[in-house]
Amino acid sequence: MKFTPSSHANPVAAAAGCDRARSARQPGDRDLSVAPRAQVLRPLRSRSQPAAAATGKLFSLSKLGVALGFALVWSNPTLAAITESKNFGLEVKITGQSEDDRDLGTLGGGDVNGVGLDLRPWVYGESGNWSAYAMGQAVTSTDIIETDTLQQSDGASTESSNNSDRKSKKNYLAMREFWIGYSGLTPYPGEQLKFGRQRLRNDDGQWRDTNIEALNWTFDTTLLRANVGIAERFSEYRTDLKELAPEDKDRLHVYGDVAYQWAPGHWAGVRAHHSHDDGKLDYPVPGEATDSLDKRQNGDLTWLGLEANSDAYNWRNTNTVNYWASITGMSGDRDKVNALNADGTRPAQAKSGENLDGWATDLGVRLRLDPKWQVGAAYARASGDYEQNGLESNRSNYTGTRSRVHRFGEAFRGEMNNMQTATLFGSWMLADEYDASLIYHKFWRVDGNKPVGSNGINAVENNYDDATGALLSSSSLPLRDGEKDLGQEVDLVVTKYFKQGLLPAALSQSIDEPSALVRFRGGVFKPGDAYGKSVDSYMHRAFVDVIWRF
Repeated sequence: MKFTPSSHANPVAAAAGCDRARSARQPGDRDLSVAPRAQVLRPLRSRSQPAAAATGKLFSLSKLGVALGFALVWSNPTLAAITESKNFGLEVKITGQSEDDRDLGTLGGGDVNGVGLDLRPWVYGESGNWSAYAMGQAVTSTDIIETDTLQQSDGASTESSNNSDRKSKKNYLAMREFWIGYSGLTPYPGEQLKFGRQRLRNDDGQWRDTNIEALNWTFDTTLLRANVGIAERFSEYRTDLKELAPEDKDRLHVYGDVAYQWAPGHWAGVRAHHSHDDGKLDYPVPGEATDSLDKRQNGDLTWLGLEANSDAYNWRNTNTVNYWASITGMSGDRDKVNALNADGTRPAQAKSGENLDGWATDLGVRLRLDPKWQVGAAYARASGDYEQNGLESNRSNYTGTRSRVHRFGEAFRGEMNNMQTATLFGSWMLADEYDASLIYHKFWRVDGNKPVGSNGINAVENNYDDATGALLSSSSLPLRDGEKDLGQEVDLVVTKYFKQGLLPAALSQSIDEPSALVRFRGGVFKPGDAYGKSVDSYMHRAFVDVIWRF
């Protein structure tokens, strides 16, 4: 079967690992020097027509996925054939990382200083309404370097694991994506059904932004966009991470969202997500050490949310005022394993159940001062029992630039869990060559007697032997009761984009980002009173990324 480019689909959109086909509200081949036309609502129609709005367990599976994926990338002459456009390529990423005091000085060592090389070969093919895509990954580094922002959540948890089956290593192979797609269910090019490991992503990154095995249907037109699907993680498809995180084991996600453009450039929508976790619980055994990969809780949780925005996450939109607003309710039940008694005996009840109810909101406004400069403010709040669904990255273009930034700090990396955040930011863009964002965050606990979620801080409380002074054990540092001040942070993200000269001419106007860029992203976090007086005064995390796309 010969694969040839389709007349209506965009192979590079798939090759870039996008969660949906290119739409009029996303980056495309528009000339930024041309002023947008007046916005007029039109009936639902093909996305090929001009847009109406200004827009912008398991180790065996892991080895099998890596082997099959790389075989597909490098050994299939049909998919790799060059027809009228390029159907394969290579992304080269060099990342330098400097990180100090993730543990806030409560442990020796733990700092990160090193460089990593990340190679991502990809291949894509089409035949009629069918398509297929695969992207592999090979990483080598001088330290445990985060070359992938989608895998940042694993960083803290894997390094603290006492199980070697989930410890990040300096060198590994992986399969990022491998899927097949079908786009013939409707006549609209913005519609596609995909099956396999794929990138799921929504604009604010607070519901979905991850690579996961899924069956996902996307419908994306001028006035209406929708997603519906099911997903479950079966493996990390990395040679170093042989086991899943406990919270991912046997956890099924069912999700859907729909949004309508009710006025030119203004969207309103509904989002829903349900997670069903019936994984077998691992109960503690007297006299045996616990495993950090033991599954200690399961249950069902449901989220339902409303959202409205002015296409604020589209960095190409030229609105004078942009806004976003969302409110989400969460409800469900959970079973937790009870710990052993103080004397090491089994508890009377092996597990306990609880009902969870919570809510969260995220509000923001951004003002364009001139074509280059924007300023904005945002506020987010999540109740004490609220938690996110586990597929989020919390990264988005909320500052109005092409660079995606962590909503709750590049250093702190907060989560929507018993936390409120006030944010001020300014951003700058110079045509398609430079962009920069300067951001200030202030963090508080909502309930001063409950913990918070954070992927960026791993402070511990140490237990020492009174006689010898030797370290006996360490546990997560409890926040001080009644103290709500978590701290504050300043972030800076600066990017230089290069021309599309390294890419074939056929792709230079279609790919999401230019063929090369250099980006600095970093944050400095100052802990608040909730962490007590014994921690260090500051921690920082900074990256320099250099990317080429061939």
